[in-house]
Amino acid sequence: MRIIEIISDCGHVDTLRGLAEQHELLDFWSTVCDQDERCSVRLLVRPENQQQVLDSVQSIIGSSENSRVVIMPVEATIPRPEAVEDSEQKNKSATRTREELYQTIVNGIKLNSSFIWMVVLSTIVASIGLLADNVAVVIGAMVIAPLLGPNLALAFASALGDSSLIWQSLKTNAVGVMIALLISVVVGYLWPFDFNSQELMARTDVGYDGVILALVAGAAAVLSLASGWSNSLVGVMVAVALLPPAATLGLMLGAAKFDLAIGAGLLLAINVVCVNLSAKLAFIAKGVKPRTWIEKNKARQSVTVSVIFWLVSLGLLVVFMQFWHDFF
Repeated sequence: MRIIEIISDCGHVDTLRGLAEQHELLDFWSTVCDQDERCSVRLLVRPENQQQVLDSVQSIIGSSENSRVVIMPVEATIPRPEAVEDSEQKNKSATRTREELYQTIVNGIKLNSSFIWMVVLSTIVASIGLLADNVAVVIGAMVIAPLLGPNLALAFASALGDSSLIWQSLKTNAVGVMIALLISVVVGYLWPFDFNSQELMARTDVGYDGVILALVAGAAAVLSLASGWSNSLVGVMVAVALLPPAATLGLMLGAAKFDLAIGAGLLLAINVVCVNLSAKLAFIAKGVKPRTWIEKNKARQSVTVSVIFWLVSLGLLVVFMQFWHDFF
């Protein structure tokens, strides 16, 4: 459940009360007007229709600079809400609102010192784990997973047609990958190592099972985010970690093992493409889209272009993967 609080002009109270009755919300209450002729209206909303109610609220108050909408999660309420009788409402999944997803995703792609240090530290952890053939250390680097956020953000941004968020996610992703490669190249050049590490060598090759795993994990990541199941997201980070392949690529480049570096680079590229493609399709399936008609039209073009781009990219990578396996 969510409490949607609307702080706006007092003239909107009756309209919002009608909205609450129309959607049969769990509860509705408001405060008296203050000296600025504003009041607070709170709506207690079921998970199944919170996005629909929120879109209606935004349509009512418009883009007024005097208004603000605040979304607050509700752990429990007494008395307990009655079970939903409407079969159509029962079939709707409990999904976080578009605005909540946006805030969560944006927080994960901020190109600041915290993100940079997370990439640096996780790359060092992954490199040590790969070279020492220590699976526990490699999993530790996977769980940190600083590169997963920008890729999910890219899929989310194209679903909304948000060009500024697309460029921000691309920039953050590029910086993260470049830092990971630079550090691992230096480690590979300075740290003599053999090639008996199973963890290291496992990331110099990719097969069709790796393609399927990345596709499934990308969709699972979106479902975890959209449903608020943060614990499930940890498993996704381990399943389709992007940083160990990037670290392996850098280590092989630093050691001048270019044939193995190609395999690691192919694994990294396939993971990135599959995560973006399946995440995009999952966002579409969850009904994540803009609110207004103009924004929806813009997003439709963005979705079409991005899906075609990722499908073509995946096809080319699979062809190259098969060629690599047949001749090398």
